[in-house]
Amino acid sequence: MTQAQQTQQIRGGAPSRRALLGWGGAGLALGAAAAGGAVAVARTGDDTTPAAAGTGSAVEFHGTHQAGIATPVQDRLHFAAFDVKTDDRAEFVQLLKDWTEAARRMTAGKPVGEGAYGGLPEAPPDDTGEALGLKPSRLTLTIGFGPSLFDRFGLQDKRPEALAELPAFPGDNLHKARSGGDLCIQACADDPQVAVHAIRNLARIGFGKVAVRWSQLGFGKTSSTTPDAQTPRNLFGFKDGTRNIAGTEADRLKEHVWVGDGDGPDWMSAGSYLVARRIRMNIETWDRTSLQEQEDVFGRDKREGAPVGKAGEHDAPFLKAMKPTAHVRLAHPDANDGITILRRGYSFTDGTDGLGRLDAGLFFLAYQRDVRKGFIPLQRKLAAHDALNEYIQHVGSAVFAVPPGVRDSGDWWGRTLFSKEA
Repeated sequence: MTQAQQTQQIRGGAPSRRALLGWGGAGLALGAAAAGGAVAVARTGDDTTPAAAGTGSAVEFHGTHQAGIATPVQDRLHFAAFDVKTDDRAEFVQLLKDWTEAARRMTAGKPVGEGAYGGLPEAPPDDTGEALGLKPSRLTLTIGFGPSLFDRFGLQDKRPEALAELPAFPGDNLHKARSGGDLCIQACADDPQVAVHAIRNLARIGFGKVAVRWSQLGFGKTSSTTPDAQTPRNLFGFKDGTRNIAGTEADRLKEHVWVGDGDGPDWMSAGSYLVARRIRMNIETWDRTSLQEQEDVFGRDKREGAPVGKAGEHDAPFLKAMKPTAHVRLAHPDANDGITILRRGYSFTDGTDGLGRLDAGLFFLAYQRDVRKGFIPLQRKLAAHDALNEYIQHVGSAVFAVPPGVRDSGDWWGRTLFSKEA
């Protein structure tokens, strides 16, 4: 084999070592997918017909809705919440415009500004450079505005009623350092370095105007928005998101996810509301629990993900066959007057807790049309009765209003909220 052939084989025939490793070994799932020739999906922010594309493809940044919600779920996450440090409205609006342009370029696989090299030697480069040579990896960037942002810039009368503060739920042990935020950026990609690069550069651009309040890395998506895709498993080993809303289900998205005209302030039309919860899993306790109890806790079998008494994962569940405290029985729309949310959760492992236990769990992300009618009543029920509570604890929490998408090259994040012309 010639040197050229060897080079071509390395570039096109096998996944890179970094793609296999990912974050702290979590990239094994990505490596397995790449080795198996898994096909990724590219789509616009509001497109409901996925188009087959390679794993390095770009997702269209512009659209009626922001990408990263109904978009097919990528394998990696870097989520960051920010505190606003400036009191100058014009300065903050300019930051949103600068962020939009940077996001537009990074999601297309281009460097920020003039790039990482070739500029004035005396000045810092426009791009930090760690994504040079990497493909877009289906990067999506999604922005949201927290309740506290509306205490600034004369926005008090613009806050939607649906952006409700989450109440204290039984069992919560929320850490202030991992909760809240004036705004957030969700970066999803199939390459962890691409996602981290995006958050890093937006934080750099915002220096002096915003500061990172907390952030979370995620791997191994625990929910899917792609029809017919294999349902992912969470760190407890169970399939998660069997009944999740698919990105192709326009009617369900319209009913449960997208803010409609007349739902609240006009600036939120075609947007959504995001609840982010960091859920610590008591891995060591769970691993010593019998298989029967594990299956009783979820209401599904561990092998196929089939509901109690059924043979297949997607068979309609008979809820009364499950224990009254089973997670599926309590969370199912049929037991909650049809409450349905779109989940984009990720697993995480953040070292240990100092007591020899893994600091691991689920970073729960849920989009809905109204937090008051979605997450809040559902979580109240789960917090009070779910058998799964013995093995989990909510330790971080935030809620955000996610504005509509950036329509074209002249539009920018938050224009409908901040522009008087809008």
